[in-house]
Amino acid sequence: MIDEQLEREADAVETTTRKTIVLFSGEFDKLVAAFVIANGAAAMDDEVTMFFTFWSINALRRPEKVAISGKTPLQKAFSLMMPRGPGRLTTSHMNFAGAGPKLMKRMMREQKVMSLDELIASAREQGVKIVVCQMSMDIMGLKADELIDGLEFAGVASYLSDADDANVNLFI
Repeated sequence: MIDEQLEREADAVETTTRKTIVLFSGEFDKLVAAFVIANGAAAMDDEVTMFFTFWSINALRRPEKVAISGKTPLQKAFSLMMPRGPGRLTTSHMNFAGAGPKLMKRMMREQKVMSLDELIASAREQGVKIVVCQMSMDIMGLKADELIDGLEFAGVASYLSDADDANVNLFI
């Protein structure tokens, strides 16, 4: 009798599993993999936090130029040299002077795999929490207006707090 009651109570308690993904790389193929994992976990009703730091932030940049005042010459140079958005990222291997991402996107379309833009949109629709490292933004001279809408901005302590509660933590 007590065992049955405990079992019913255990079934009634909703357990939430959490996943965190730290993205350091700004390479197309690694970002695709990270968003596939995030979407899969979200589809399983897991809470997912993606923490973007340094080069990965480029995937969240708006593709169009955004006029930002108050940048130092070095910050302006960084902005010009870094890719703006998922459409301009390189691959980690076989980049072939920029042809690699085009070939990979073609193969993804042929295999009916969602594009990186679609994966990002899907993750956002599923409630994946996308957090951008404020320190990395400051170092790289990036401003929130240069990034897509709907992001959160925080430091490493915020990520570590999420990671403490997660059952899976990935670094990509």
